[in-house]
Amino acid sequence: MRAMPAPHRRPRAKKRTETTAMDEETRHHWQLIRTPTGVAWSGRARYAAAMYFYQKGEMSAEVLEVYRICSRLDSEDPLSVLRRWNIGEEWIARVTGDSA
Repeated sequence: MRAMPAPHRRPRAKKRTETTAMDEETRHHWQLIRTPTGVAWSGRARYAAAMYFYQKGEMSAEVLEVYRICSRLDSEDPLSVLRRWNIGEEWIARVTGDSA
C-alpha cells in the first residue's frame, strides 16, 4: 500500500477584522465626501458618502438633506451651503479639520 502524500497546505491569510474593513471603507467615504466641486458626478459621490456617515450616526439628518439637495449640483459646495444656512457646525469642523 502506498502512502498518501500529505495534503498541500496553503498558508492561512490573515483574517480581516470588521474594524479593519470598516476603516478602509470609512477612509474611502472620506475621500468621496471631499470630492472637489465641479467634477462630473461629484455631487452624487458626496451624497453617497454622506449617506454612509448618516447611517453610521456621524451626520445629522439636516446635514444629509443639504448633501441630497446638492447631489445634482456638481458645482455647489455643500459646506458653503451649510455655512450659509448656519447648520452642521460640527460636521464642517470634521471635514475641514478645524476645531469647533
